[in-house]
Amino acid sequence: MRSTALRSTVTALSAAVCLTLSAALPAAASGSADSAGSGTATGRTVISDGHVDIGPRFAEEGWTVQIRDDTADPAVWRDTDDVVLQVKDTAKIEAPGGGEFGFLGDVGDDVWVLPQAQQDGVVWPGWNSQDAEVTATVEREVTWELTDVTGPGDFVLFLNGAFGTPETVFDGTAKLPQETGIDVNSHVHGNWAFTKPGTYLLDVRMKATTKDGKTHDSRRTLHFSVGPQDPEQAFTTSDSAGSDEGQKAQKGTSDPQTDGSSDSGSSSTPLWWGIGAAAVVAAVALFAVQRTGRGDREKSASAAESSVPGKEKGDTDESA
Repeated sequence: MRSTALRSTVTALSAAVCLTLSAALPAAASGSADSAGSGTATGRTVISDGHVDIGPRFAEEGWTVQIRDDTADPAVWRDTDDVVLQVKDTAKIEAPGGGEFGFLGDVGDDVWVLPQAQQDGVVWPGWNSQDAEVTATVEREVTWELTDVTGPGDFVLFLNGAFGTPETVFDGTAKLPQETGIDVNSHVHGNWAFTKPGTYLLDVRMKATTKDGKTHDSRRTLHFSVGPQDPEQAFTTSDSAGSDEGQKAQKGTSDPQTDGSSDSGSSSTPLWWGIGAAAVVAAVALFAVQRTGRGDREKSASAAESSVPGKEKGDTDESA
């Protein structure tokens, strides 16, 4: 059973990872506190490999959720509607099924996972709250909400807790909205799982209160193209998440442009090894990043990494 193999892998790797943690964490981190440009890059782009972060920043027009693109040289911040994160078939694995990982499907089901640990040939999305102005002015934490999911299958974002136990951050099959807290000046990665190929739109909201008592709120949409389809298709639905009228239908609606027929020769082994290794790092470094869970789920912490920061029309800055 793959779930048994995963636990065995985690146990076998724990001693080695503990001994090399100080070297491993800097190697996994991307970017630094001042490496991204202060402006917002223009033009659409598809990112299928390398490191990106989703996070709040004070940009040209104020508080916004954007995507920090570390695949560019130098790194830049981009509007979410200008970015498609492509989840290629190199990210396709077979679900271990049952028990702790039953939410990924039955044994042998295809599932596309962007893993918590970086893997060559797979985009590596994380989230950070390290924009210079955010770290200087926000009180304690940023609230991150998943407000809606549109896609042909299920979406789950989860972390590897102690010894491989999955801890859900967001579950698109459960009641929305859901929320979690992001401590200021933190950088985290998790496992982004999609159960069917096609276009997924994730409506997200990030809000915070600054030390001057003002509240800041931004709603945006993340675009994912999963599987063999042309990733440009994921740009076509650009419903504004900043508008209450623009809320999209709940998960489960089919994507007429989805082509689920590909059967590329992808291997699940590297991804599961990466997930296992990340689990050990997360268990050792629980103190590094503290996330505040709310609603019907309590969240635990994950490994912190250094990165930096970086707005958009439709965002609001309001006095408390």
